[in-house]
Amino acid sequence: MKHLFLMSALVLASGSLAATSPNIKTPQTLTKGVLKIGMEGTYAPFTYRDAKGNLTGFDVDIAKAVAAKLGLKPEFALTEWSGLLAGLQAGKYDVIVNQVGITPERQKSIGFSTPYAYSSPQIIVKKAGSFAPKTLADLKGKRVGVGLGSNFEKQLRDAGGITVVTYPGAPEYMADLAAGRLDAAYNDRLLVGYLIKSQNLPVRGAGVIGQPESVGIAMKKTNTGLKAAVDKALAQIKADGTYARISQQWFGQDVSKP
Repeated sequence: MKHLFLMSALVLASGSLAATSPNIKTPQTLTKGVLKIGMEGTYAPFTYRDAKGNLTGFDVDIAKAVAAKLGLKPEFALTEWSGLLAGLQAGKYDVIVNQVGITPERQKSIGFSTPYAYSSPQIIVKKAGSFAPKTLADLKGKRVGVGLGSNFEKQLRDAGGITVVTYPGAPEYMADLAAGRLDAAYNDRLLVGYLIKSQNLPVRGAGVIGQPESVGIAMKKTNTGLKAAVDKALAQIKADGTYARISQQWFGQDVSKP
């Protein structure tokens, strides 16, 4: 792999810094007192700019909540998905909070928090028309839009026989799908539901592929202190109800479980 905050969430959204949780030691970060967070900023409803230009989304709210538990000021660095992981390795930010799937291949070189969300890939097609693919095999010979460098791209290429058309972000290929320049698109099931509900795009969800996949906060594999602190912060926002409020706001359900 989609809006009601109580007072605590409003404080987070305003950028106010909550006190460090007593059982979390402030971790080492690139800049003292700051948690630099990499994300796309174009991937609604996870990370995007609203009509007023404010950065918002599910992952933005999760990142702010985690930073508050760590006693750190969140600072966001936006870049295209294709460059996010390289930016982390180059030391441009401390973490990535951007629906990064936890895969065995990525775990060889990148550290991950415990999973904070689960979803599944889904095929997306135009609302009008009879094309109703249920599996990736149904996409053979079709032009399918997908994010460059994403897990979804790899899955399409591994399936074989599909004309994979890559884009820097979801808005671009969703526009091409709506305009009929693609036969289908492939992305997160939560994204599909959000687009249909909130943006009135002429698209619909088709086949859901595979089992739910886990998403984690990515960081340098060597920064074990940061991983331990982030894991504790995630556990705390789940225990105190912050996570549930954020998840319900964006998706109307708890996405922390498969």
